[in-house]
Amino acid sequence: MSHNREQKTCFSSCETLNKACENNKCRNWLNCSSKLNCAIVAAKDGPRTLQEIGDLHGLTRMRICQIEKSAIKKLTQIFKKFIR
Repeated sequence: MSHNREQKTCFSSCETLNKACENNKCRNWLNCSSKLNCAIVAAKDGPRTLQEIGDLHGLTRMRICQIEKSAIKKLTQIFKKFIR
């Protein structure tokens, strides 16, 4: 079975049609019709506050802060391995 490399993702087709995604099984789906139900479309709007990110994902600002700190810690650990 060959893979079609030109196959569109739900993100690109929804963005092109300016239509909210209905595929709630997509890993980029979020319940926000103003952002076409897509985390990628939402991210394209530029920097967001922790509160805005939390509102998009149904999480508190504090939980987003915890996730951010954990991600930074993991990235720092990975980076340190490469500079040794």
